[in-house]
Amino acid sequence: MISARFYENSQHKLLGFHVSGHAGLADEGYDVACAAVSSAVMMACNTITEVFRIDAKVSADENDILLKLMADNGGEGDKILAGLMIQLDMISREYPGTVKISVNER
Repeated sequence: MISARFYENSQHKLLGFHVSGHAGLADEGYDVACAAVSSAVMMACNTITEVFRIDAKVSADENDILLKLMADNGGEGDKILAGLMIQLDMISREYPGTVKISVNER
């Protein structure tokens, strides 16, 4: 199962996420749920860092990615992360048992 942990501050503004694991629907390279999650996560990371030029720390390994907003003065990062959370929820509904989403205060 893919674990998607989002982090928020006390004002419920999203600060980042950690996504790891494998959906388990098929072998690596053939799993549509993993591909959908990977695509959504990469789009969110690239939109934050390359389009909006928001200062963020990104770390990626095999089946594991972490993004932490270092600054989000305009609030765009929070909105992009909210969109990612919605997309991951939609994937989890389409492919039950593949994605677990949690939100933790930091």
